[in-house]
Amino acid sequence: MLDLTVEQGPASSSRDAAWLDPRRYWGSLTEATAHLPAPVAVIDREALRHNAMDLLVRSGGIPIRVATKSVRVRAVLDAVLTIPGFRGLLAFTLAEALWLAEDHDDIVLGYPTADRAGLTRLLADERLASRITLMIDDETHLDLIDSVAAPGVRPEIRVAIDVDASLRSRTLGHIGVRRSPLFTAADVAGFARRVVRRPGFRLVGLQMYEAQIAGQGDAAGADAPVIRMVQARSRDELRQRRAEIAEAMLGIASLEFLNGGGTGSLEFTGSDESLTEATAGSGLLAGHLFDGYRSFTPAPATGFAFDVVRRPAPDIATVLGGGWIASGPALTSRQPEPVWPAQLRTLPREAAGEVQTPLQGRAARDLRVGDRVWFRHAKSGEPAEHIDRYHLVSDGQVVGELPTYRGEGKAFL
Repeated sequence: MLDLTVEQGPASSSRDAAWLDPRRYWGSLTEATAHLPAPVAVIDREALRHNAMDLLVRSGGIPIRVATKSVRVRAVLDAVLTIPGFRGLLAFTLAEALWLAEDHDDIVLGYPTADRAGLTRLLADERLASRITLMIDDETHLDLIDSVAAPGVRPEIRVAIDVDASLRSRTLGHIGVRRSPLFTAADVAGFARRVVRRPGFRLVGLQMYEAQIAGQGDAAGADAPVIRMVQARSRDELRQRRAEIAEAMLGIASLEFLNGGGTGSLEFTGSDESLTEATAGSGLLAGHLFDGYRSFTPAPATGFAFDVVRRPAPDIATVLGGGWIASGPALTSRQPEPVWPAQLRTLPREAAGEVQTPLQGRAARDLRVGDRVWFRHAKSGEPAEHIDRYHLVSDGQVVGELPTYRGEGKAFL
């Protein structure tokens, strides 16, 4: 159903792309979905294609593994993987990886797992074991696997080592997310030697996700100069440390991949000669957090709309629903952003609510009960946990439906 080949529809690089004119873009989505009940969520095919091609350009030719948690729509994952340059999936839970492995043969689990039921299934099936790579950063992960099924009575298990890609600053402390306990080349090499000595395991890859670069916008705000300075320092440090780790791994294991990246740092990832692949996913659907980057401007490929149901004051219009808050720190940036009509904002003391979201601003005075307001989520994959389908729009027309994980009866995390 979803075809992202260039022949389908107009060229996404056209200067008259609909999303460059908010009135035209969101207005056309309103018209296209007027017959559908709210909340209604859409994926615009031309915008999605534009984003996919832009990721490839920004990565500079390094293959891109698609992060499934940032999509959570199988039709989108399948369509993107037909585009040359995209290769393999990065899953977020073992149950999800097992499900996707029915149709895909190159799945890396991005996080360690303690799912005994899932491990039992994986360890009993040679085909699944050949398609899924588990993520580890501690020998207890190996102990858990062995406790489910001992070496010799199960297939050889593919594993990859997760390495902390954060910046350790003497003045600012730990900059980045808290992931692996492994940091230096000595840490990684020592752990890798212990892994390869364990029977029943095959070490096939390394992962180093630079969240402090990929997940932090640098375009605006009072702290933007500091962010740019810290990110520059982190890039320099990480490039050197990755090279040291790659060199230390020579002679320990024959690795299939060294993975890095994230949507926000693809230019850097593609230029790092130590890496063989990048991971990206959020940039396909493009949540509004990616509006804050200097190096790229993704198209708003997804949006969702709610109906106005009451007018508590002349300058306030309230929609039913809206509280699809993104994970992360409890900041305003994690709220959904009202984007059309323009110049709407949530109330500071109420914000976006589970059942209702009051909106204020110049446009609120003209909204009436039954009118629609379009929002963009802060992130990309998380809206799929609230809806059972996206409506696929192309050239201003609904051309299909794309079930989400939830729509297929799955809730992995």
